[in-house]
Amino acid sequence: MATNKDLLNRRTNAVPRGVATSTPVFADRAENAEIWDVEGKRYVDFAGGIAVLNVGHRHPKVMDAVKKQLDRFTHTAFQVSAYEPYIELAEKLNARAPFSGDAKTIFFTTGGEATENAVKIARAATGRNGVIAFCGGFHGRTLLASALTGKVLPYKAPFGTLPGEVYHIPFPDDHDITVEDSLKMLNFLFAADISPNNVAAIIIEPVQGEGGFRVAPTALLKHLRAICDQHGIKLIADEVQSGFARTGKLFGIEHSGVEPDLVCIAKSLAGGFPLSGVIGRAELMDSVPPGGLGGTYAGAPLGCAAGLAVLDIIEEEKLLDRANSMGERLKARIAGWHKRTDMLPVSMPRGLGAMVAFDILEHHAGVEQRKGFGSKLCARACEKGLILLACGVQGATIRILTPLTASDELVDEGLDIIEQILLEEAKA
Repeated sequence: MATNKDLLNRRTNAVPRGVATSTPVFADRAENAEIWDVEGKRYVDFAGGIAVLNVGHRHPKVMDAVKKQLDRFTHTAFQVSAYEPYIELAEKLNARAPFSGDAKTIFFTTGGEATENAVKIARAATGRNGVIAFCGGFHGRTLLASALTGKVLPYKAPFGTLPGEVYHIPFPDDHDITVEDSLKMLNFLFAADISPNNVAAIIIEPVQGEGGFRVAPTALLKHLRAICDQHGIKLIADEVQSGFARTGKLFGIEHSGVEPDLVCIAKSLAGGFPLSGVIGRAELMDSVPPGGLGGTYAGAPLGCAAGLAVLDIIEEEKLLDRANSMGERLKARIAGWHKRTDMLPVSMPRGLGAMVAFDILEHHAGVEQRKGFGSKLCARACEKGLILLACGVQGATIRILTPLTASDELVDEGLDIIEQILLEEAKA
């Protein structure tokens, strides 16, 4: 059997370096919140495939649904011969849409497709071109999605001119940028660069993912909703990372009570199978003529079958409640680290539900982040048997995305590893 080193050498020779891999280990099998590599070493999974596995690896109900669909057919292309799982999943999501009124849902394959198509729908509905996004936001790696993303490196710098009429304003944080600052910059943008009457959409993550799990303040979302209503702009909630029970609600924006016009979904929608989509107000969704939306693999039968199972699991296993109780456990532990002076300094935890993160700091009682240190901590965690991810503009944020189906004992095991590293690094 190949070793991790063997496979790493083969990967280096066969796969371009543009697709990065955060760990030097190669998966052989996985169950719920645990992974075993090709050498038989076990890892606690705090990454969840980058927020894809809210219901865990290989949930029995997901596997059963996919196997049954596999025995019927795997592909027809919905644009050629439609199928019931696509329609049924759309119906269930329409009923759960985080806005009032009639909804319709279309499916794609990746999160980037979801965000791009939400913009296409908004442009078709309004007849406008402009789109406003936020600094630190992440919306995908395709050209338009990269333009929407509010971070130059590594997502924009090498790729030349990106699609135009995309503008960014600062996202509020705990220290430097207030809601008032963000709104002031939006007004500056309207005065200097683009009239609000030429803006098709404002896109925002209810909780920024790659940006460091920063929660969009309710006050900001309410102001954005009012501005959109005033000027006929469509509000897009990018729920690709924050959706499907991660925050303790089915969608993160539900915490605010603010209703978006379009919702981008992907990641944990299908429990590990590639599926994404856009849920939108029915009149907006029907603004695009036949043939303007879709894709050969969009809304694939296996993904739709998995998505139906995921919705059942969230309800049957009470994963909204589980996300909240898990989040309380994570936050209590991290808050305890924040008070200690015998380990590396960390910030207080932030996030909603079980979408929790903290920053590695330069000094106790300070706010300056230890730039780039997140990747070092994650590498140490991998050595000790924990799969962990960093994020944030400074690369100093540790995010926790363990499956919601993980036991408290497994969560504590992962937290013990992080604590051990924080203690060891303080003494180094």
